[in-house]
Amino acid sequence: MTKQEYFAHETAVIDEGCIIHKGVKIWHFSHLMTGCEIGENCNLGQNVVVSPDVRLGKNVKVQNNVSIYTGVTCEDDVFLGPSMVFTNVVNPRSAVNRRGQYLKTVVKKGATIGANATIVCGHDIGEYAFIGAGTVVTKHIPAYALVVGNPSRQIGWMSEYGHQLEFNSDGIATCPESNETYRLDNNRVEKINK
Repeated sequence: MTKQEYFAHETAVIDEGCIIHKGVKIWHFSHLMTGCEIGENCNLGQNVVVSPDVRLGKNVKVQNNVSIYTGVTCEDDVFLGPSMVFTNVVNPRSAVNRRGQYLKTVVKKGATIGANATIVCGHDIGEYAFIGAGTVVTKHIPAYALVVGNPSRQIGWMSEYGHQLEFNSDGIATCPESNETYRLDNNRVEKINK
């Protein structure tokens, strides 16, 4: 991709070997490292670091002061809030090199991770899950789940438009903004196609 098809602020550092698709915006003091791939129409805020081999899908919004470490993949339409944190080693020690022991974390399509949240590596975030600000994720998060706290605990379910769902006695809920309908069955939520 030629530089004319994306925007990079003059203070951004982009190492050779990055794949940057069209429509991407890279803001002040951000650093993209060799081997990362940034999908179409992503927006990387100020002071964002994207490590080698990280993959961001289309339309990922990365707010200021976020480091996305090797082992992390974000699918399309993911939102990463200001100063949220990923890890990639569960037992780091300064004097012990664990580069070959990075655990993978996948943030599925449409998920939101709030400001100052921490995602402990090796735990995937389900589609359209909503991780509240300051939450510490220490386990896999199911699709559409709303989680908060340290350690994270699920307190509800969210629609694809980011509204908490209220299920009736039949396990059906409707998003107040989109009017899309969801079914809760066996502690799993799915959107009912119309």
